[in-house]
Amino acid sequence: QSQLVESGGGLVQPGGSLRLSCAASGFTLDHYIIGWFRQAPGKEREGVSCISSGGGSTYYAEFVKGRFTISRDNAKNTGYLQMNSLKPEDTAVYYCAAVYLGSSWPPLLDEYDYWGQGTQVTVSS
Repeated sequence: QSQLVESGGGLVQPGGSLRLSCAASGFTLDHYIIGWFRQAPGKEREGVSCISSGGGSTYYAEFVKGRFTISRDNAKNTGYLQMNSLKPEDTAVYYCAAVYLGSSWPPLLDEYDYWGQGTQVTVSS
């Protein structure tokens, strides 16, 4: 069964850091764009960041630029989202997703082929 599994979420104080992981099983991520999305209560799911299959191109939403860093390790079949300088407004369920090659950049939410189950990130003092 092909799936993505996120890990690394939790409770952190404002200004703190977390590193999310997205592990693929049942398929290899080599030719997939990896995306990170988040959804806060009562809000729509929004794109946070994505990274090309080879890692050479990245995209960040304005509200995370300079604070979050996306990366991948194809040998480990895993993607990562390093989140620094976290703010209370970053509180959400974070999802990773994968799309094969993708037809647009950044890929639209509906283009993604696989989704993880989500991991909760809570930023609070």
